[in-house]
Amino acid sequence: MRKALLCLLIPVFLLSVTFSPVEAKEEKEEKGANIIPDSAMDISKDNTYPNPTQDLPRLHPSELAEELLDSTDIKIENPELIKMFNESNIKGSKLALLMNVSIYLGQWPLSYESEESKFNWDFEKVNTNVIDNRGGNEAKKIYYTQEQQKRIKGGLTAEIPNGDMVQKLMLLKATEKLNMPLTFSTVIGYNTRADRYYSVPAQMMGYIDTYAAAVNEKGKVTYGEVYLRMRGDKKWLEVKNVTQQGIGAWIPIQDYVNLKVQTTKQPR
Repeated sequence: MRKALLCLLIPVFLLSVTFSPVEAKEEKEEKGANIIPDSAMDISKDNTYPNPTQDLPRLHPSELAEELLDSTDIKIENPELIKMFNESNIKGSKLALLMNVSIYLGQWPLSYESEESKFNWDFEKVNTNVIDNRGGNEAKKIYYTQEQQKRIKGGLTAEIPNGDMVQKLMLLKATEKLNMPLTFSTVIGYNTRADRYYSVPAQMMGYIDTYAAAVNEKGKVTYGEVYLRMRGDKKWLEVKNVTQQGIGAWIPIQDYVNLKVQTTKQPR
């Protein structure tokens, strides 16, 4: 009986040993996509230029807006369209019972679906610090110091209808997905410094090349022509000519820099 039980348990144990490393590897790879490298640093407290906090909350639909959004199977996430519904008011009357109304609200980017988000920690070179220790007899310290104010801009990778709205949709989705301070425009102020230092050996030149980071966001935006329909005391949305279009964007990471340090031995 004991031998039979062992024969049943051993294959189960071997299966758990065989599959656990694979699952652990997949989990590590999934988490590793968002890992901040050791060479990168948050300068939000040291930045001499006070970047405004990106405040892109999801609007809470009003009762009317909720009713309209639920009346269609097409996903609508555009905050400007939801805001328009929130600010609208439809009141019934006896005459309304006899009416059959269709109001064209225009063509809108309705939602954005993220397909890929990749970090580029060397998106744009913003600064270089140099220290000459070729005549020294001992190591010297080199620090990152921003020598000129630098603005880093992102943007869509192609022309697309209602580009500003699409950018907001992409920014909302990427920020929610990555939990990073993303923005399409950010500034590193002059004389921004960091306490982190690196040693430059005697008889060597030392360099710190500083880069701004960004996310390469790719996905699909859904467009549609939106109609407000009313018949009697009923009201609903009708979305026609629904299309999808692939789009990409570079979205800088606010108040982060990536430091690349190198030392070289050069003749004086």
